[in-house]
Amino acid sequence: MLKVSDIREFIRLLDETSLQELSLETENLKLTLKKAASVVSSTVGSPVAELPIQQAVLLESSAANPVTAPPGSQTDRIAPEPQAMEEGLGVITSPMVGTFYRAPSPTAVSYAEIGTKVTEKTVVCIIEAMKLMNEIEADVRGEIVEILAENGQLVEYGQPLFRVKLA
Repeated sequence: MLKVSDIREFIRLLDETSLQELSLETENLKLTLKKAASVVSSTVGSPVAELPIQQAVLLESSAANPVTAPPGSQTDRIAPEPQAMEEGLGVITSPMVGTFYRAPSPTAVSYAEIGTKVTEKTVVCIIEAMKLMNEIEADVRGEIVEILAENGQLVEYGQPLFRVKLA
């Protein structure tokens, strides 16, 4: 039986290679992971950076062997939003692919809430990658004004996690 953690590992491996597509087929399941074609547009003298977009497609599954995604996860990924939408705002982004957690354990208090004052060394969340819990520091000084990721959500490298009003 294929587990969600196995699918995450396949996504991570595909992301780290130059492969564009990965397919896995068993009696009860066909899983195809594809990197979507990147779109590059530009205006005179102002090119737009190419952003990787990853897409996971679950084509077939039997009722006896269902594969479900964790709550809050998405199978279609969209490009991350710009680093700061307004002047005076910063964004804390994910330094790796993994699972986002707001607290060190399910019963513990969250590291950061809206209104939390942070410094460059303040731990704001954990990203679990390959069974390792990585504490993520703010790397900016200011106040959390928006939390952009859901607890337990699979996040991509460079994906915005928090919006911060810079001090």
